[in-house]
Amino acid sequence: MKKLLLTAAAVFTFGFANAQEGGFKVGINAGMPIGTSGDIYSFTGGVDAAYLWNVGDKFNAGVTTGYAYYSGKEFFGVKVNGGFIPVAGTAQYSVTDNLFAGADLGYGLYAGDGNGDGGFYYQPKFGYQTEKIELYAGYKGVSVTGGSIASVNLGFNYKF
Repeated sequence: MKKLLLTAAAVFTFGFANAQEGGFKVGINAGMPIGTSGDIYSFTGGVDAAYLWNVGDKFNAGVTTGYAYYSGKEFFGVKVNGGFIPVAGTAQYSVTDNLFAGADLGYGLYAGDGNGDGGFYYQPKFGYQTEKIELYAGYKGVSVTGGSIASVNLGFNYKF
């Protein structure tokens, strides 16, 4: 677990050390697991943090991390909860002043019950934004051995 947290801290330290003009945002999200993930997990929730730099007209890119929790369903008296810590790049394009499309791509470090595998992390999203807040809908997935863990989510971010 220490390695996971150190990796996430290193990504953000690098980002802040190289920051020239950008913005920090933190948020929460909740969703429903879909596909085979819906057979194992009942819901998902998480927290996110990101730092983005303005790299072009209406285009921002940066780094993101957080924690995604997957609440397991009980089978024969056993309940296994899942969790991932994404270490990812993020990009966001403002379609209009208030609408945006974005994506997170990186690696999801496993941080759930028992032993588990991490994998390729991806989250396309679309949302509404103002100067200080974002509301979005997204599809979050982690490709793991034998398939993927996926969910549809609604999220809220506050921008500093």
